[in-house]
Amino acid sequence: MDSPTSETTSPPPAPFGPFVGAIDEGTTSARFIIFRAGTDEIVCFHQIEVESIFQKEGWCEQDPMAIIKTVNECIDGACKKLVAVGGKVEDIITIGITNQRESTVVWDRHTGQPLVNAIIWLDNRTTTTVEELLETIPNNARNINYLRPLCGLPLSPYFSGVKLRWLRDNVPVVNQAFSKGSAMFGTIDTWLMYNLTGGKHGGVHKTDVTNASRTMLMNIETLQWDLNLLKFFGLPKSILPEICSSAEFYGNIAQGVLKDISISSDLGDQQAALVGQQCMAKGQAKATYGTGCFLLYNTGSSIVHSQHGLLTTVGYQLGRKATPFYALEGSVSIAGAAFNWLRDNINLIQNSGQIETMASTVDNSLDVYFVPAFNGLYAPYWNQDARGVICGLSEETTSEHIVRATLEAVCFQVRDILDSMHKDCKIPLAKLMVDGGMTVNNLFLQLQSDLVGIQVLRAKIAETTALGAAMAAYKAVESRYQMEAPLSKSGPREAIKPSISATDRNLRYQKWKMAIERSLNWETSTLPHGEREAFDGP
Repeated sequence: MDSPTSETTSPPPAPFGPFVGAIDEGTTSARFIIFRAGTDEIVCFHQIEVESIFQKEGWCEQDPMAIIKTVNECIDGACKKLVAVGGKVEDIITIGITNQRESTVVWDRHTGQPLVNAIIWLDNRTTTTVEELLETIPNNARNINYLRPLCGLPLSPYFSGVKLRWLRDNVPVVNQAFSKGSAMFGTIDTWLMYNLTGGKHGGVHKTDVTNASRTMLMNIETLQWDLNLLKFFGLPKSILPEICSSAEFYGNIAQGVLKDISISSDLGDQQAALVGQQCMAKGQAKATYGTGCFLLYNTGSSIVHSQHGLLTTVGYQLGRKATPFYALEGSVSIAGAAFNWLRDNINLIQNSGQIETMASTVDNSLDVYFVPAFNGLYAPYWNQDARGVICGLSEETTSEHIVRATLEAVCFQVRDILDSMHKDCKIPLAKLMVDGGMTVNNLFLQLQSDLVGIQVLRAKIAETTALGAAMAAYKAVESRYQMEAPLSKSGPREAIKPSISATDRNLRYQKWKMAIERSLNWETSTLPHGEREAFDGP
Protein backbone atom coordinates (compact mmCIF):
# COMPACT_ATOMS: atom_id res chain seq x y z
CA MET A 1 0.00 0.00 0.00
CA ASP A 2 1.11 3.48 -0.69
CA SER A 3 1.64 6.86 0.93
CA PRO A 4 -0.41 9.95 0.17
CA THR A 5 1.49 12.60 -1.69
CA SER A 6 1.18 15.30 0.98
CA GLU A 7 0.27 15.55 4.62
CA THR A 8 -2.51 18.11 4.20
CA THR A 9 -4.39 19.63 1.34
CA SER A 10 -6.01 23.03 1.10
CA PRO A 11 -9.33 23.13 2.92
CA PRO A 12 -12.22 22.41 0.56
CA PRO A 13 -14.78 25.14 0.05
CA ALA A 14 -17.60 25.55 2.56
CA PRO A 15 -19.45 23.64 3.79
CA PHE A 16 -16.32 21.96 5.15
CA GLY A 17 -17.92 18.81 6.55
CA PRO A 18 -19.19 16.17 6.85
CA PHE A 19 -16.18 13.83 6.92
CA VAL A 20 -15.61 10.09 6.90
CA GLY A 21 -12.47 8.58 8.41
CA ALA A 22 -10.69 5.41 7.32
CA ILE A 23 -8.22 3.29 9.27
CA ASP A 24 -5.86 1.61 6.81
CA GLU A 25 -3.69 -0.89 8.70
CA GLY A 26 -1.22 -2.40 6.27
CA THR A 27 1.79 -4.67 6.43
CA THR A 28 4.40 -1.92 6.64
CA SER A 29 2.44 1.07 7.93
CA ALA A 30 -0.82 2.23 9.47
CA ARG A 31 -2.63 5.43 8.64
CA PHE A 32 -5.83 7.30 9.40
CA ILE A 33 -7.21 9.30 6.49
CA ILE A 34 -10.05 11.80 6.66
CA PHE A 35 -12.10 12.18 3.47
CA ARG A 36 -14.77 14.66 2.61
CA ALA A 37 -17.88 12.44 2.75
CA GLY A 38 -18.94 10.93 -0.56
CA THR A 39 -15.82 12.10 -2.41
CA ASP A 40 -12.21 11.05 -2.99
CA GLU A 41 -10.99 14.33 -1.51
CA ILE A 42 -8.41 13.76 1.23
CA VAL A 43 -8.59 16.50 3.86
CA CYS A 44 -5.70 15.22 5.99
CA PHE A 45 -4.02 12.06 7.23
CA HIS A 46 -1.40 10.70 9.59
CA GLN A 47 0.80 7.69 8.89
CA ILE A 48 3.27 5.67 11.01
CA GLU A 49 5.38 2.67 10.04
CA VAL A 50 4.70 -0.72 11.63
CA GLU A 51 7.67 -2.86 12.61
CA SER A 52 7.82 -6.53 11.63
CA ILE A 53 9.69 -9.17 13.63
CA PHE A 54 11.69 -11.89 11.85
CA GLN A 55 12.62 -14.50 14.45
CA LYS A 56 13.53 -17.19 11.93
CA GLU A 57 13.91 -17.55 8.18
CA GLY A 58 10.47 -17.43 6.58
CA TRP A 59 8.77 -16.13 9.74
CA CYS A 60 7.09 -12.72 9.94
CA GLU A 61 5.37 -11.43 13.07
CA GLN A 62 4.07 -8.15 14.48
CA ASP A 63 3.24 -7.07 18.02
CA PRO A 64 -0.57 -6.72 18.27
CA MET A 65 -0.27 -4.13 21.05
CA ALA A 66 2.08 -2.06 18.91
CA ILE A 67 -0.45 -2.23 16.06
CA ILE A 68 -3.34 -0.81 18.11
CA LYS A 69 -1.04 1.81 19.68
CA THR A 70 0.10 2.90 16.22
CA VAL A 71 -3.48 3.12 14.93
CA ASN A 72 -4.55 5.26 17.90
CA GLU A 73 -1.59 7.58 17.31
CA CYS A 74 -2.58 7.88 13.64
CA ILE A 75 -6.14 8.81 14.63
CA ASP A 76 -4.91 11.45 17.07
CA GLY A 77 -2.42 12.85 14.55
CA ALA A 78 -4.94 13.14 11.72
CA CYS A 79 -7.56 14.76 13.96
CA LYS A 80 -5.04 17.39 15.11
CA LYS A 81 -4.31 18.17 11.46
CA LEU A 82 -8.04 18.40 10.73
CA VAL A 83 -8.43 21.05 13.41
CA ALA A 84 -5.33 22.83 12.14
CA VAL A 85 -6.90 23.31 8.68
CA GLY A 86 -10.15 24.58 10.15
CA GLY A 87 -12.22 21.43 10.46
CA LYS A 88 -14.04 19.97 13.43
CA VAL A 89 -13.58 16.42 14.73
CA GLU A 90 -17.29 16.27 15.56
CA ASP A 91 -17.98 16.56 11.81
CA ILE A 92 -16.51 13.05 11.33
CA ILE A 93 -19.79 11.16 11.01
CA THR A 94 -18.38 7.62 10.92
CA ILE A 95 -15.24 5.64 10.17
CA GLY A 96 -14.34 2.47 8.30
CA ILE A 97 -11.56 -0.09 8.68
CA THR A 98 -9.43 -1.79 6.05
CA ASN A 99 -6.57 -4.09 6.87
CA GLN A 100 -3.85 -6.52 5.84
CA ARG A 101 -5.70 -9.78 5.39
CA GLU A 102 -5.01 -13.30 6.72
CA SER A 103 -2.69 -12.00 9.47
CA THR A 104 -3.71 -13.84 12.62
CA VAL A 105 -4.11 -12.61 16.21
CA VAL A 106 -5.11 -14.74 19.23
CA TRP A 107 -5.84 -13.11 22.59
CA ASP A 108 -7.32 -13.87 26.01
CA ARG A 109 -11.00 -12.94 26.36
CA HIS A 110 -10.58 -12.14 30.09
CA THR A 111 -7.46 -9.96 29.98
CA GLY A 112 -7.72 -8.68 26.40
CA GLN A 113 -3.99 -9.36 26.00
CA PRO A 114 -2.51 -11.18 22.98
CA LEU A 115 -1.25 -14.68 23.71
CA VAL A 116 1.42 -14.50 21.00
CA ASN A 117 2.61 -12.10 18.34
CA ALA A 118 0.44 -11.78 15.25
CA ILE A 119 1.48 -14.15 12.45
CA ILE A 120 1.57 -11.99 9.32
CA TRP A 121 0.05 -13.11 6.02
CA LEU A 122 3.38 -13.63 4.23
CA ASP A 123 4.79 -15.82 7.05
CA ASN A 124 5.80 -19.22 5.69
CA ARG A 125 6.30 -21.26 8.89
CA THR A 126 3.13 -23.27 8.30
CA THR A 127 4.51 -25.18 5.33
CA THR A 128 4.86 -28.27 7.53
CA THR A 129 1.31 -27.80 8.79
CA VAL A 130 0.03 -27.86 5.21
CA GLU A 131 1.92 -31.12 4.64
CA GLU A 132 0.39 -32.65 7.77
CA LEU A 133 -3.10 -31.55 6.75
CA LEU A 134 -2.64 -32.99 3.26
CA GLU A 135 -1.94 -36.36 4.88
CA THR A 136 -5.43 -36.30 6.48
CA ILE A 137 -7.27 -36.00 3.15
CA PRO A 138 -9.20 -39.22 2.34
CA ASN A 139 -7.79 -41.83 -0.05
CA ASN A 140 -4.26 -40.40 0.24
CA ALA A 141 -5.29 -37.84 -2.36
CA ARG A 142 -3.07 -35.03 -0.97
CA ASN A 143 -5.14 -32.62 -3.03
CA ILE A 144 -4.52 -28.97 -2.10
CA ASN A 145 -7.92 -28.13 -3.65
CA TYR A 146 -9.82 -30.54 -1.41
CA LEU A 147 -11.56 -27.68 0.49
CA ARG A 148 -12.13 -25.37 -2.49
CA PRO A 149 -15.80 -26.29 -2.97
CA LEU A 150 -16.50 -25.14 0.61
CA CYS A 151 -14.22 -22.13 1.07
CA GLY A 152 -12.94 -21.25 -2.42
CA LEU A 153 -9.29 -21.57 -1.36
CA PRO A 154 -6.45 -24.09 -1.74
CA LEU A 155 -4.52 -25.39 1.25
CA SER A 156 -1.66 -22.93 1.61
CA PRO A 157 0.47 -21.37 4.37
CA TYR A 158 -1.11 -18.07 3.32
CA PHE A 159 -4.47 -18.42 5.07
CA SER A 160 -5.55 -17.85 8.68
CA GLY A 161 -6.99 -21.32 9.33
CA VAL A 162 -3.60 -22.91 8.67
CA LYS A 163 -1.88 -20.34 10.92
CA LEU A 164 -4.38 -21.10 13.71
CA ARG A 165 -3.73 -24.82 13.39
CA TRP A 166 0.02 -24.18 13.65
CA LEU A 167 -0.54 -22.14 16.83
CA ARG A 168 -2.69 -24.91 18.29
CA ASP A 169 -0.02 -27.52 17.58
CA ASN A 170 3.08 -25.52 18.51
CA VAL A 171 2.23 -22.94 21.20
CA PRO A 172 1.02 -24.57 24.46
CA VAL A 173 -0.53 -21.39 25.87
CA VAL A 174 -2.72 -21.08 22.76
CA ASN A 175 -3.71 -24.76 22.82
CA GLN A 176 -4.68 -24.46 26.50
CA ALA A 177 -6.72 -21.32 25.84
CA PHE A 178 -8.54 -23.12 23.00
CA SER A 179 -9.37 -26.00 25.35
CA LYS A 180 -10.55 -23.72 28.18
CA GLY A 181 -12.63 -21.52 25.86
CA SER A 182 -10.69 -18.41 26.87
CA ALA A 183 -9.17 -17.67 23.47
CA MET A 184 -10.42 -15.17 20.91
CA PHE A 185 -9.23 -15.10 17.31
CA GLY A 186 -9.34 -12.32 14.80
CA THR A 187 -7.70 -10.98 11.70
CA ILE A 188 -6.31 -7.46 12.13
CA ASP A 189 -9.70 -5.79 11.54
CA THR A 190 -11.26 -7.78 14.38
CA TRP A 191 -8.36 -7.00 16.73
CA LEU A 192 -8.64 -3.27 15.98
CA MET A 193 -12.41 -3.22 16.34
CA TYR A 194 -12.31 -5.16 19.61
CA ASN A 195 -9.87 -2.67 21.14
CA LEU A 196 -11.46 0.48 19.73
CA THR A 197 -14.90 -0.48 21.07
CA GLY A 198 -13.73 -1.24 24.62
CA GLY A 199 -11.47 -4.31 24.59
CA LYS A 200 -12.07 -6.53 27.62
CA HIS A 201 -14.70 -4.02 28.78
CA GLY A 202 -17.34 -4.96 26.22
CA GLY A 203 -15.43 -4.64 22.96
CA VAL A 204 -17.18 -6.21 19.97
CA HIS A 205 -15.86 -9.43 18.44
CA LYS A 206 -16.77 -9.08 14.76
CA THR A 207 -15.38 -9.36 11.27
CA ASP A 208 -16.78 -8.93 7.76
CA VAL A 209 -17.37 -11.37 4.92
CA THR A 210 -14.28 -10.29 2.97
CA ASN A 211 -11.87 -10.95 5.82
CA ALA A 212 -13.69 -14.13 6.88
CA SER A 213 -13.40 -15.43 3.31
CA ARG A 214 -9.60 -15.47 3.73
CA THR A 215 -9.53 -17.78 6.75
CA MET A 216 -10.49 -21.10 5.06
CA LEU A 217 -13.12 -21.41 7.82
CA MET A 218 -16.09 -19.62 6.20
CA ASN A 219 -18.44 -21.32 3.76
CA ILE A 220 -18.23 -19.30 0.55
CA GLU A 221 -21.95 -19.78 -0.18
CA THR A 222 -23.61 -19.39 3.25
CA LEU A 223 -21.11 -16.73 4.41
CA GLN A 224 -21.06 -18.36 7.84
CA TRP A 225 -18.46 -20.40 9.73
CA ASP A 226 -18.56 -23.96 8.44
CA LEU A 227 -18.52 -26.84 10.94
CA ASN A 228 -16.91 -29.21 8.42
CA LEU A 229 -14.06 -26.79 7.85
CA LEU A 230 -13.58 -26.31 11.59
CA LYS A 231 -13.51 -30.08 12.05
CA PHE A 232 -10.90 -30.46 9.31
CA PHE A 233 -8.61 -27.93 10.99
CA GLY A 234 -9.40 -29.12 14.51
CA LEU A 235 -10.43 -25.66 15.71
CA PRO A 236 -13.20 -24.65 18.17
CA LYS A 237 -16.00 -22.36 17.00
CA SER A 238 -15.84 -20.49 20.31
CA ILE A 239 -12.76 -18.55 19.20
CA LEU A 240 -14.40 -17.05 16.10
CA PRO A 241 -15.91 -13.56 15.67
CA GLU A 242 -19.39 -12.83 14.36
CA ILE A 243 -19.45 -12.44 10.57
CA CYS A 244 -21.13 -9.22 9.36
CA SER A 245 -21.53 -7.48 6.02
CA SER A 246 -18.91 -5.00 4.82
CA ALA A 247 -21.10 -1.93 5.44
CA GLU A 248 -23.20 -1.80 8.61
CA PHE A 249 -23.02 -0.58 12.20
CA TYR A 250 -20.31 -2.47 14.08
CA GLY A 251 -20.07 -0.48 17.28
CA ASN A 252 -19.04 2.88 18.71
CA ILE A 253 -15.52 3.90 19.61
CA ALA A 254 -15.22 3.73 23.40
CA GLN A 255 -12.64 6.42 24.16
CA GLY A 256 -10.24 8.95 22.75
CA VAL A 257 -10.71 11.80 20.32
CA LEU A 258 -13.32 9.81 18.31
CA LYS A 259 -15.32 8.66 21.36
CA ASP A 260 -18.91 7.64 20.43
CA ILE A 261 -18.27 7.84 16.68
CA SER A 262 -19.46 4.71 14.88
CA ILE A 263 -17.47 2.10 12.97
CA SER A 264 -19.57 1.41 9.88
CA SER A 265 -17.44 -0.58 7.46
CA ASP A 266 -14.86 -3.33 7.39
CA LEU A 267 -13.11 -4.73 4.33
CA GLY A 268 -9.88 -6.57 3.67
CA ASP A 269 -7.43 -4.26 1.94
CA GLN A 270 -7.67 -5.74 -1.55
CA GLN A 271 -11.47 -5.81 -1.51
CA ALA A 272 -11.44 -2.23 -0.23
CA ALA A 273 -9.28 -1.27 -3.22
CA LEU A 274 -11.81 -2.99 -5.52
CA VAL A 275 -14.51 -0.72 -4.06
CA GLY A 276 -12.25 2.33 -4.05
CA GLN A 277 -11.46 1.76 -7.73
CA GLN A 278 -15.24 1.58 -8.29
CA CYS A 279 -15.00 -1.84 -9.90
CA MET A 280 -18.61 -2.42 -8.91
CA ALA A 281 -19.77 -4.21 -12.05
CA LYS A 282 -19.23 -7.79 -13.17
CA GLY A 283 -16.20 -8.08 -15.43
CA GLN A 284 -14.22 -5.16 -13.98
CA ALA A 285 -10.80 -5.78 -12.46
CA LYS A 286 -8.14 -3.97 -10.49
CA ALA A 287 -4.51 -4.58 -9.54
CA THR A 288 -2.89 -3.16 -6.41
CA TYR A 289 0.91 -3.04 -6.32
CA GLY A 290 2.47 -2.92 -2.88
CA THR A 291 4.66 -5.38 -0.98
CA GLY A 292 2.89 -7.99 -3.09
CA CYS A 293 0.52 -7.55 -6.01
CA PHE A 294 -3.14 -8.48 -5.87
CA LEU A 295 -5.59 -8.69 -8.77
CA LEU A 296 -9.33 -8.93 -8.19
CA TYR A 297 -11.86 -9.61 -10.95
CA ASN A 298 -15.50 -8.86 -10.07
CA THR A 299 -17.67 -11.91 -10.94
CA GLY A 300 -20.90 -10.31 -9.70
CA SER A 301 -23.25 -12.46 -7.63
CA SER A 302 -21.85 -15.62 -9.23
CA ILE A 303 -19.35 -17.83 -7.44
CA VAL A 304 -16.70 -18.86 -9.98
CA HIS A 305 -14.53 -21.77 -8.87
CA SER A 306 -11.25 -21.33 -10.70
CA GLN A 307 -9.80 -24.20 -12.69
CA HIS A 308 -6.57 -22.28 -13.28
CA GLY A 309 -5.03 -21.51 -9.91
CA LEU A 310 -7.01 -18.45 -8.80
CA LEU A 311 -8.83 -17.92 -5.51
CA THR A 312 -12.57 -17.52 -5.09
CA THR A 313 -13.25 -14.78 -2.57
CA VAL A 314 -15.96 -12.39 -1.44
CA GLY A 315 -15.57 -9.00 -3.11
CA TYR A 316 -17.93 -7.07 -0.82
CA GLN A 317 -21.41 -7.07 0.69
CA LEU A 318 -22.61 -3.52 1.21
CA GLY A 319 -25.28 -4.05 3.86
CA ARG A 320 -26.62 -6.94 5.92
CA LYS A 321 -29.42 -7.62 3.43
CA ALA A 322 -27.42 -6.69 0.32
CA THR A 323 -26.43 -9.20 -2.35
CA PRO A 324 -22.84 -10.34 -1.85
CA PHE A 325 -20.53 -9.78 -4.81
CA TYR A 326 -17.75 -12.27 -5.43
CA ALA A 327 -14.36 -12.04 -7.09
CA LEU A 328 -11.57 -14.13 -8.51
CA GLU A 329 -8.23 -13.20 -7.02
CA GLY A 330 -4.67 -13.75 -8.08
CA SER A 331 -1.99 -13.03 -5.51
CA VAL A 332 1.67 -12.28 -6.20
CA SER A 333 3.69 -12.53 -3.00
CA ILE A 334 6.68 -10.47 -4.17
CA ALA A 335 6.18 -7.22 -6.08
CA GLY A 336 7.56 -4.08 -4.43
CA ALA A 337 9.35 -6.37 -1.98
CA ALA A 338 11.69 -7.42 -4.82
CA PHE A 339 13.12 -3.90 -4.86
CA ASN A 340 13.63 -4.02 -1.10
CA TRP A 341 15.73 -7.13 -1.79
CA LEU A 342 17.73 -5.31 -4.47
CA ARG A 343 18.37 -2.52 -1.96
CA ASP A 344 18.87 -4.35 1.33
CA ASN A 345 20.39 -7.68 0.29
CA ILE A 346 22.59 -7.01 -2.72
CA ASN A 347 22.92 -3.18 -2.63
CA LEU A 348 21.94 -2.81 -6.28
CA ILE A 349 19.90 0.33 -5.55
CA GLN A 350 20.03 2.86 -2.72
CA ASN A 351 16.36 3.90 -2.69
CA SER A 352 13.12 3.41 -4.60
CA GLY A 353 13.52 6.78 -6.31
CA GLN A 354 16.32 5.31 -8.43
CA ILE A 355 14.28 2.50 -9.94
CA GLU A 356 12.67 4.32 -12.87
CA THR A 357 15.82 6.31 -13.66
CA MET A 358 18.06 3.23 -13.70
CA ALA A 359 15.63 1.09 -15.70
CA SER A 360 15.14 3.88 -18.25
CA THR A 361 18.84 4.09 -19.09
CA VAL A 362 18.59 0.79 -21.02
CA ASP A 363 16.18 -0.03 -23.84
CA ASN A 364 15.44 -3.55 -22.61
CA SER A 365 16.46 -6.11 -20.01
CA LEU A 366 18.97 -7.73 -22.42
CA ASP A 367 17.07 -11.02 -22.13
CA VAL A 368 17.44 -11.16 -18.35
CA TYR A 369 14.48 -12.71 -16.52
CA PHE A 370 14.08 -12.54 -12.73
CA VAL A 371 11.61 -14.79 -10.88
CA PRO A 372 11.49 -13.39 -7.30
CA ALA A 373 10.10 -16.56 -5.71
CA PHE A 374 11.86 -16.01 -2.37
CA ASN A 375 9.26 -18.01 -0.42
CA GLY A 376 7.55 -19.91 -3.21
CA LEU A 377 5.07 -18.82 -5.86
CA TYR A 378 1.43 -17.88 -5.30
CA ALA A 379 -1.19 -17.74 -8.07
CA PRO A 380 -1.51 -19.42 -10.44
CA TYR A 381 1.31 -21.88 -9.57
CA TRP A 382 0.88 -22.39 -5.79
CA ASN A 383 4.31 -23.96 -5.54
CA GLN A 384 5.75 -23.39 -2.07
CA ASP A 385 9.04 -25.07 -3.02
CA ALA A 386 9.86 -22.60 -5.80
CA ARG A 387 12.78 -20.25 -5.19
CA GLY A 388 14.08 -17.13 -6.87
CA VAL A 389 16.19 -17.32 -10.03
CA ILE A 390 17.79 -14.80 -12.39
CA CYS A 391 18.20 -16.22 -15.90
CA GLY A 392 19.91 -14.95 -19.02
CA LEU A 393 22.92 -13.22 -17.44
CA SER A 394 25.79 -12.39 -19.80
CA GLU A 395 29.01 -10.37 -19.74
CA GLU A 396 27.01 -7.37 -20.97
CA THR A 397 24.44 -7.51 -18.12
CA THR A 398 24.50 -4.44 -15.87
CA SER A 399 22.68 -3.46 -12.71
CA GLU A 400 20.32 -1.39 -14.88
CA HIS A 401 19.28 -4.49 -16.81
CA ILE A 402 18.55 -6.36 -13.57
CA VAL A 403 16.47 -3.45 -12.21
CA ARG A 404 14.47 -3.37 -15.46
CA ALA A 405 14.05 -7.17 -15.32
CA THR A 406 12.67 -6.78 -11.78
CA LEU A 407 10.02 -4.36 -13.03
CA GLU A 408 9.18 -6.80 -15.82
CA ALA A 409 8.96 -9.67 -13.32
CA VAL A 410 5.99 -7.98 -11.64
CA CYS A 411 4.39 -7.38 -15.06
CA PHE A 412 4.84 -11.00 -16.15
CA GLN A 413 3.31 -12.29 -12.91
CA VAL A 414 0.29 -10.08 -13.55
CA ARG A 415 0.01 -11.56 -17.06
CA ASP A 416 0.08 -15.06 -15.52
CA ILE A 417 -2.95 -14.14 -13.45
CA LEU A 418 -4.83 -12.29 -16.21
CA ASP A 419 -4.43 -15.30 -18.51
CA SER A 420 -5.95 -17.51 -15.79
CA MET A 421 -8.83 -15.06 -15.29
CA HIS A 422 -9.52 -15.15 -19.03
CA LYS A 423 -9.58 -18.96 -19.02
CA ASP A 424 -11.96 -19.06 -16.04
CA CYS A 425 -14.35 -16.28 -17.09
CA LYS A 426 -14.06 -16.50 -20.89
CA ILE A 427 -14.26 -12.71 -21.17
CA PRO A 428 -11.01 -10.91 -22.05
CA LEU A 429 -10.32 -7.72 -20.14
CA ALA A 430 -10.12 -4.53 -22.18
CA LYS A 431 -8.55 -2.49 -19.38
CA LEU A 432 -7.02 -2.91 -15.95
CA MET A 433 -7.47 -0.42 -13.10
CA VAL A 434 -4.23 -0.03 -11.13
CA ASP A 435 -3.22 1.53 -7.83
CA GLY A 436 -0.53 1.24 -5.19
CA GLY A 437 2.95 2.55 -4.58
CA MET A 438 4.53 1.18 -7.77
CA THR A 439 2.06 3.03 -10.01
CA VAL A 440 3.95 6.32 -9.55
CA ASN A 441 6.56 4.74 -11.85
CA ASN A 442 5.59 5.69 -15.42
CA LEU A 443 8.00 3.23 -17.03
CA PHE A 444 6.55 0.42 -14.95
CA LEU A 445 3.01 1.18 -16.12
CA GLN A 446 4.15 1.26 -19.75
CA LEU A 447 5.88 -2.09 -19.30
CA GLN A 448 2.75 -3.47 -17.66
CA SER A 449 0.56 -2.36 -20.54
CA ASP A 450 3.08 -3.69 -23.08
CA LEU A 451 3.43 -7.11 -21.48
CA VAL A 452 -0.29 -7.76 -20.91
CA GLY A 453 -1.50 -6.11 -24.13
CA ILE A 454 -4.33 -4.03 -22.68
CA GLN A 455 -4.91 -0.48 -21.46
CA VAL A 456 -3.77 0.26 -17.92
CA LEU A 457 -5.68 3.01 -16.07
CA ARG A 458 -3.95 4.65 -13.12
CA ALA A 459 -6.12 5.64 -10.13
CA LYS A 460 -6.56 9.38 -9.67
CA ILE A 461 -5.52 9.14 -6.03
CA ALA A 462 -3.09 6.71 -4.44
CA GLU A 463 -5.29 5.94 -1.44
CA THR A 464 -7.89 3.70 -3.09
CA THR A 465 -7.78 1.17 -0.24
CA ALA A 466 -8.69 3.72 2.42
CA LEU A 467 -11.15 5.32 -0.01
CA GLY A 468 -13.00 2.01 -0.39
CA ALA A 469 -13.40 1.72 3.37
CA ALA A 470 -14.62 5.32 3.56
CA MET A 471 -17.09 4.79 0.72
CA ALA A 472 -18.54 1.67 2.37
CA ALA A 473 -18.81 3.42 5.75
CA TYR A 474 -20.62 6.38 4.20
CA LYS A 475 -22.95 3.99 2.38
CA ALA A 476 -23.86 2.44 5.74
CA VAL A 477 -24.94 5.79 7.24
CA GLU A 478 -26.27 7.43 4.07
CA SER A 479 -28.49 5.01 2.16
CA ARG A 480 -28.98 7.47 -0.73
CA TYR A 481 -25.25 7.49 -1.50
CA GLN A 482 -24.57 6.07 -4.97
CA MET A 483 -21.19 4.34 -4.91
CA GLU A 484 -20.93 4.20 -8.70
CA ALA A 485 -21.31 7.98 -9.07
CA PRO A 486 -18.25 10.09 -9.96
CA LEU A 487 -16.22 10.82 -6.84
CA SER A 488 -14.46 13.94 -8.08
CA LYS A 489 -14.32 16.39 -10.96
CA SER A 490 -10.67 15.75 -11.78
CA GLY A 491 -11.42 14.30 -15.20
CA PRO A 492 -10.92 10.84 -16.67
CA ARG A 493 -8.20 8.47 -15.51
CA GLU A 494 -4.86 8.46 -17.27
CA ALA A 495 -4.76 5.56 -19.74
CA ILE A 496 -1.50 3.86 -20.76
CA LYS A 497 -1.71 1.86 -23.99
CA PRO A 498 0.49 -0.99 -25.32
CA SER A 499 3.40 0.10 -27.51
CA ILE A 500 4.86 -3.24 -28.65
CA SER A 501 3.64 -5.91 -31.06
CA ALA A 502 1.81 -9.05 -29.98
CA THR A 503 4.67 -11.11 -31.47
CA ASP A 504 7.27 -9.38 -29.28
CA ARG A 505 5.00 -9.63 -26.25
CA ASN A 506 4.39 -13.35 -26.62
CA LEU A 507 8.05 -14.15 -27.34
CA ARG A 508 9.10 -12.44 -24.11
CA TYR A 509 6.34 -14.22 -22.20
CA GLN A 510 7.55 -17.60 -23.48
CA LYS A 511 11.00 -16.87 -22.05
CA TRP A 512 9.38 -15.82 -18.76
CA LYS A 513 7.69 -19.23 -18.61
CA MET A 514 11.08 -20.86 -19.19
CA ALA A 515 12.41 -18.94 -16.18
CA ILE A 516 9.41 -20.06 -14.12
CA GLU A 517 10.17 -23.68 -14.96
CA ARG A 518 13.69 -23.24 -13.60
CA SER A 519 12.38 -21.87 -10.29
CA LEU A 520 9.84 -24.62 -9.51
CA ASN A 521 10.31 -27.33 -6.87
CA TRP A 522 13.76 -26.03 -5.97
CA GLU A 523 13.46 -26.95 -2.29
CA THR A 524 12.55 -30.57 -3.08
CA SER A 525 14.84 -31.05 -6.06
CA THR A 526 17.70 -33.53 -5.87
CA LEU A 527 20.29 -34.34 -8.47
CA PRO A 528 20.02 -37.67 -10.28
CA HIS A 529 22.46 -40.26 -8.89
CA GLY A 530 24.91 -39.96 -11.78
CA GLU A 531 25.01 -36.17 -11.57
CA ARG A 532 25.56 -36.31 -7.80
CA GLU A 533 28.61 -38.51 -8.37
CA ALA A 534 29.94 -36.03 -10.93
CA PHE A 535 29.70 -33.21 -8.43
CA ASP A 536 31.00 -35.26 -5.52
CA GLY A 537 34.08 -36.32 -7.48
CA PRO A 538 35.70 -39.76 -7.53
